[in-house]
Amino acid sequence: MITLIDYKAGNLTSVRKAFTFLGQESVVTADPELVRDAQALVLPGVGHFCTTERLASSGVSDAVREAIERGTPFLGICVGMQWQFAGSTEAPETKGLALFEGACERFQTTLKVPHVGWNQIRRTPQGEHSRLLDGVPDGSFVYFTHSYRAPVVEGVAALTTYGETFAACVERDNVFGVQFHPEKSGDTGLRILRNFCDYATERNAQ
Repeated sequence: MITLIDYKAGNLTSVRKAFTFLGQESVVTADPELVRDAQALVLPGVGHFCTTERLASSGVSDAVREAIERGTPFLGICVGMQWQFAGSTEAPETKGLALFEGACERFQTTLKVPHVGWNQIRRTPQGEHSRLLDGVPDGSFVYFTHSYRAPVVEGVAALTTYGETFAACVERDNVFGVQFHPEKSGDTGLRILRNFCDYATERNAQ
């Protein structure tokens, strides 16, 4: 069972349809207790970083931390991945989970921002044995839409370049994140979501 975290800003419908297509049952919730006891967590995020403040005020943020510490697989999508960093200059007063170092910043490129459309992901040396990217050829195209990007730090499994190079995928133990939208990225995106489901199944069978 995949638990989709609802904080009134995520792209829940498309993500849930993708999991349904993969034969995965899912539930949408904003209840901290259901989040705390979930078998696998997904945070589909869109919009302004400040909306993640709702996760803290509702108690969901603490529940996510407890679930992660217990080993629950957690996947953040777009702003959901950015939330895994310390914060973002888009909303300096809003804290992230700080699972990865650094803060997200607005693109400084002279190219048009937001970065919208298909772009390639390239594995880092740390991503050579990525569970999330298993079976995904290096250089695969995925779909992005964002104005802020995460820094390249330890735990980054894949990179993308749009005027400047940024983190496209992060992975550490049971925590995963993608800046792009796998639910809009065709077969490549579905493979990534299937990999997450397979990992969650294995993890919960232990």
